[in-house]
Amino acid sequence: MIRRTFLSRAVGVAAASLFARAAWAQHAGHAGMAGMDSMDDMSGMSGMSGMAEHGQHGKSAPAALAAADALPAGAPLAALRTLANESREPGMFRATLVAQPVARPMLHGARPTTFWQFGAGTQGPVVGPLIDVREGDTVEIKFVNKLPQPSTIHWHGLPVPPDQDGNPSDPVAPGASRVYRFTLPKGSAGTYWYHPHPHMMTAEQVFRGLAGPFVVRAADDPLAGWPERNLFVSDLKLARDGTIASNDMMDWMNGREGQFVLVNGARRPRIDVAGDERWRVWNACSARYLRVAFDDGRAFEHVGTDGGLFDAPRRVTSLLIAPGERAELLVRAGDRVSRAVLQAAEYDRRKMSMSHDDGHGSLPPDPALALADVAFAPAAARALPATLRAVLSLGEPVAHKTVAFGEEMDMDAMMKGAARGRLAGMRFTINGDTYAPHRATLTSRRGDVERWAIRNGTDMDHPFHLHGTQFQVIERESGGSRTSEPFRAWRDTVNVRSGETVTILVTQDMPGERMFHCHILEHEDLGMMGTLKVV
Repeated sequence: MIRRTFLSRAVGVAAASLFARAAWAQHAGHAGMAGMDSMDDMSGMSGMSGMAEHGQHGKSAPAALAAADALPAGAPLAALRTLANESREPGMFRATLVAQPVARPMLHGARPTTFWQFGAGTQGPVVGPLIDVREGDTVEIKFVNKLPQPSTIHWHGLPVPPDQDGNPSDPVAPGASRVYRFTLPKGSAGTYWYHPHPHMMTAEQVFRGLAGPFVVRAADDPLAGWPERNLFVSDLKLARDGTIASNDMMDWMNGREGQFVLVNGARRPRIDVAGDERWRVWNACSARYLRVAFDDGRAFEHVGTDGGLFDAPRRVTSLLIAPGERAELLVRAGDRVSRAVLQAAEYDRRKMSMSHDDGHGSLPPDPALALADVAFAPAAARALPATLRAVLSLGEPVAHKTVAFGEEMDMDAMMKGAARGRLAGMRFTINGDTYAPHRATLTSRRGDVERWAIRNGTDMDHPFHLHGTQFQVIERESGGSRTSEPFRAWRDTVNVRSGETVTILVTQDMPGERMFHCHILEHEDLGMMGTLKVV
């Protein structure tokens, strides 16, 4: 693929994705839903059609963005809202999540910003409430959809039955509701999250605010006595008038990155550390990679991945957390007063460029970006057990599968298709195909241990996510060099670099349809998703 040529014609993708989404809504029986009667009325998409007009006829231009320092910074890190348990029955967590538009003041002198959020509150972080439960609990969530679009709730990383996982084939219509119900098995303790998953609308619903944290606790957690801090990282793209900006062409190509990076809903908050702490960190951004580090190079301990703790702490000075991933860290107070900036350090994921003269077609890496200012007060170091949690190997595989990320584009077809109102010419693919509802990309047998090779033949990074289970990364290969994974852990999301193959071991325990896809949400919406049929 030659990116320079691709991007010189990419305006066709904008229009084509609009037509595809309108066709999906009509096919699903939602063509007459409020807010979706025409492409320009689709929330978040009018800017895309405007961009296409601007590129072809010069009729309009994208909204000007607010300055990158327009949101206030420096407030103490806000505590996350917590979803209240409506049940008094032991072992039962019952609650209601209502997805709805909520106007909240964000920019000084601008109109209130209309978010889509879980709950009607106008106070506290613009983050879905924390669901905090224990292994063995039965969770029952009533989802009420007050959005102008169909939606779902996907329980990212949780071992829930396929018909309870909020798959795109099971949308909840505007004005409708449903109940999600599942029981959390022993061994499922970890750091998870929830977000919508309707096809072609996932990216928009998440960037408008629909995402929240989910923590499962174990009775024998060796770190139960450590003070915990939650850092839910998202980003926000705001226009000067306070509206959430629509995706532009570069957002669809590279994935959306807002000019504001938020931690628990606020820009660059202040964190006061008075003793050793356990931090849970979520990357809930649509596409932004977080190479988490302190600006002074101080070390911290990596103790958990998506699916919870692993065997022993790993002392590191930085940690890459791809979109959709989570991590558990131990941050030490130290023996003296000090300060540091928690940052997303420089990382090159090879974002596409519009350049015609540099030959490689990628933008330079994003510079380091401050996430929070941290003040440390001296405190005695907490002791750690020799083993946090044993993570046993899944064993020898009985089947082998390949998942290949691909990008295909035909510039002439893109332009002709857009003019005719058809999606054509550009595809983000898995195994050569874009997503189609209920078409099985792969088939697995329940309980089989399988070896999957995840191959990225594209020119940029893609984070791979598999629904309904946790897997173990065992090997990475790039340029003919193979490297064994240095530690065994449970994951549901893993980054795959350009030209890299990541090998995993995985098993599925429940029959039904499971999704797997790139977790750059724009790429997922444009078709980089497949269905695993478990029999």
